[in-house]
Amino acid sequence: MPDKLSKELKQFLYTFEKKINIKKGTYLFHEGETANEIYLILSGKVQMSKITPDGQELTMRLCSEDDIVGELTLFTDGALYLLNAKVMEDGTAIVIPKDELEMGVANDSKIAVELMKWMSIHFRKTQTKFRDLVLKGKKGGLYSTLIRMTNSYGVMKPNGILIDTPLTNQDLANYCGTSREVVNRMLSELKKNEILSVEKGKITIHDLNFLKLEIDCENCPVELCSID
Repeated sequence: MPDKLSKELKQFLYTFEKKINIKKGTYLFHEGETANEIYLILSGKVQMSKITPDGQELTMRLCSEDDIVGELTLFTDGALYLLNAKVMEDGTAIVIPKDELEMGVANDSKIAVELMKWMSIHFRKTQTKFRDLVLKGKKGGLYSTLIRMTNSYGVMKPNGILIDTPLTNQDLANYCGTSREVVNRMLSELKKNEILSVEKGKITIHDLNFLKLEIDCENCPVELCSID
């Protein structure tokens, strides 16, 4: 896939020199904390999620190289983080003070436009995810998540598309906003019909078209149909 950030925006963000190591199982920030910093992921993976009022976790994004984390708080005084940012894989990140980023963007119209373009794409991604969850039910939530995973982490193999990142049934349930038991049943049916298989925690999709047809996939551009 092409760079997730434009060349101009990437160069600007790399001018911030503070880097940190991020460790699996730790958090960059928690929902409700005061938002003072934005992060640019250089390596590793960070899961963005929200806890619903009934205690269920809803995973919104799985961020990796060149993803910006915490951007929803920009240009809002006294902003609080809206999501939890849990590190899922060791890596590194650039720490960007929120006020310095806002000042830099305000003083450079080209960078402002590039950031707006990037944020617009991510807002549209979020809209399509909620569309699938709300309009297409539990099956639509799971199938669309699997399709997005193939676009973000898919590796072509002789027998299908390997989603090259480990996923538990609970992980998938969190992306779909449903229970692990429901995901277990749907995955069992897909495995029985040889639509997919699972080995060592990684899923291989053998019949992607089946998933698309089942949910009347609109074949959105890959930049919108991804999990990051």
